[in-house]
Amino acid sequence: QLQESGGGVVQAGGSLRLSCVASGGSVSNFALGWFRQAPGKERQFVSAITSGGLHTYYADSVKGRFTISRDSAENTVYLEMSSLKVDDTAVYFCGIDMTGFFYPGRVFSENDYAYWGQGTQVTVSS
Repeated sequence: QLQESGGGVVQAGGSLRLSCVASGGSVSNFALGWFRQAPGKERQFVSAITSGGLHTYYADSVKGRFTISRDSAENTVYLEMSSLKVDDTAVYFCGIDMTGFFYPGRVFSENDYAYWGQGTQVTVSS
């Protein structure tokens, strides 16, 4: 089971750090990802990290502003968000990558992920 936290209300240009803690078993052998869902929109990919943490991937919309990392000892994945924009407002979810395949040009689909948490709300005000 995954549990996200760290969301909140922040002004545009501000920063937040999201956490996703896994319980009930180790996720150290799994790639993990962050997705977000704004009201009335589909869940969209934000960022992913491989099991060893050596490779990270970002949506173009967050590249250079967000940083994903993981702490295997803490069974946790993080999402550092800076220079936040109003368009970043959404519920943020973490999930376990069930494919384990990474290749150039891969399209990260929510259908590749499972064991979603309940999400954490991020609201960016102008």
